Amino acid sequence: MDDEGEREYRTAELAKAAGITVRTLRFYRERKLLPPPRREGRIAWYDNHHLARLRTIAALLERGHTLGGITELVTAFEEGQDVGALLGVTPTEETPVRLSPEELADAFAGEVTRENFAEALKLGYLATDGDEIVHISRRLLDVSVALIREGVPLAAVMEAGSRVRVHAEALASLFLDTMATHAPEADVDRLRPLAKSVVEAELSLAMDRHMAGKLEREVKEEAGGEG
Repeated sequence: MDDEGEREYRTAELAKAAGITVRTLRFYRERKLLPPPRREGRIAWYDNHHLARLRTIAALLERGHTLGGITELVTAFEEGQDVGALLGVTPTEETPVRLSPEELADAFAGEVTRENFAEALKLGYLATDGDEIVHISRRLLDVSVALIREGVPLAAVMEAGSRVRVHAEALASLFLDTMATHAPEADVDRLRPLAKSVVEAELSLAMDRHMAGKLEREVKEEAGGEG
């Protein structure tokens, strides 16, 4: 998964590899966002797990998480708590999945390149916790694996997921705004299945229309060729 191989870094080397300053690295260490380094006399040695943790922190900061929130997330990882709520996912809706690097590589059948892994971290699908990797959603993981088995490259799956997220954000905003305007006292979590049913039905109908249109175009092309 990481073509850099297993290696160790001094403080300045790790900071450079992560694209941060030494001062920032030490600040993260003081905040206990990083596991302690291996000590050899007065020299602190870090490894690829520390680098992966720093990249995860950078990705979470880009997504708008605060350092306090990231600290809570790291603590939840280390204590084995449910991290769904901390990642903005309702625990009853999505279940995070812990995987070893080997399990992740097996699941995605050789598609786990450095670029794909970095993109998954950036999108928030994956986070690292020491030797383990946490996927934000069992359902999204299963769908991704199924699509890859059908021959869709992982990079294309993530690109599609990124585009779907834009529309999903708009749909969630539409539903929540509608409820806030017309039923402000309603329990949104209780009505969540209604929103999901509308989206599922509309998507199904849209796919029917697209497939019917494709079939109609193919029939016309065949008729034109015969003429």
